[in-house]
Amino acid sequence: MSRGRATLGVLAAGAAVGVASAAWGSLVERRRFGIRWETVPVLAPGSRDITVLHLSDIHMAPWQADKQQWLRDLSLVEPDFVVNTGDNLGHVTANAAVEYALEPFRGVPGAFAFGSNDFYGPTPRNPLKYFAGPSGHGGGGARPVELDVDRQTAFFESLGWLDVNDQAHAIELRGSRLELFGTSDAHRDWDRLDLLPTNVDEMRSDVPWSEDEDGPAPVSIGITHAPYRRVLDAFVTQGADVIFAGHTHGGQVQVPGVGALVTNCDLPRRYVSGLHQWQHRNHWSWLEVSAGLGTSIYAPVRFACRPEAVVVTLTARTD
Repeated sequence: MSRGRATLGVLAAGAAVGVASAAWGSLVERRRFGIRWETVPVLAPGSRDITVLHLSDIHMAPWQADKQQWLRDLSLVEPDFVVNTGDNLGHVTANAAVEYALEPFRGVPGAFAFGSNDFYGPTPRNPLKYFAGPSGHGGGGARPVELDVDRQTAFFESLGWLDVNDQAHAIELRGSRLELFGTSDAHRDWDRLDLLPTNVDEMRSDVPWSEDEDGPAPVSIGITHAPYRRVLDAFVTQGADVIFAGHTHGGQVQVPGVGALVTNCDLPRRYVSGLHQWQHRNHWSWLEVSAGLGTSIYAPVRFACRPEAVVVTLTARTD
């Protein structure tokens, strides 16, 4: 065989692999929803476990019936608490689809922090720009469509979920005391970290257990959409025991043996998804980053990065 024919054969084989990979990522893997299971020992010794369902980056479009049914079936996990870290809407008419998908969780307590795609619809983008750093916020492209975030907020609150967008709350659950605080989307510079210390202080001064000194120490949970380092550091400073975030899509496309190429924020790539420890100065928190369940309708592909929901069991410390 001549060198030219051999070269053509290699190129043809490479092209075939590329086509097959693209087909797999766009037609199969982005719909292979799965559950990742984690355990985080943060509760007081002797406490009952708390099962937390972490949902993120659903990016729902009204025609995505398989995703809607899969989300409904997650109620079989029977979570004690739901954390939703935003980017639920992927289309201007998706509110009804999100409501249908999450209705089975009515009455299950939870908390939510929004991403920008709860306020604005997706727009076509050049995916190669993601490799140059965190994605921009428009400019030079189509004007994003405003979404009905007020309807979504009202629905989430009707489920019994607490709004932690630059807010803080305290609840008692299964015998444990939980402090919940969060931010708005740091990817759009909407996070009000200047308010965080005051929010936390006011919450701690008005907790339901303020007169009871005999109960367990509270567990602090930080919730945000985009895990920018400034937000994670601020949460650690406020004493967060565990932090929930999304936004990264797990890189969305990973290279086998290499991993994610981008995080779409300033988070180092090794933290792109999964359970980690985040350290700031002399303190650290557990950090749970979800790879999310969806994609933009203009970039409907995942490769080596399955869409996921995460079930986190908060369990007792052994100290």
